[in-house]
Amino acid sequence: MEIVVLGAGCVKCKNVYDIVEKVVKETGINASLHKEGDIMKIMEYNIMRTPAIVIDGEVIFQGCVPSEKEIKVFLLAK
Repeated sequence: MEIVVLGAGCVKCKNVYDIVEKVVKETGINASLHKEGDIMKIMEYNIMRTPAIVIDGEVIFQGCVPSEKEIKVFLLAK
């Protein structure tokens, strides 16, 4: 599974990355996690707001900081 956190580096983007990283570690999901801060690459995902979470090419969240529980539900469903 590939997980990308999109954001230019604001506090919310950093918080989302930290939450996703924590959930991945806690659940033991086999996932590749990375941040994407390049605005041109972020625009390729056709999103309107950051932070955003992309799982296997699908935008799951955008413009908010989801809870650990919300992220866990999506990750375990994949």
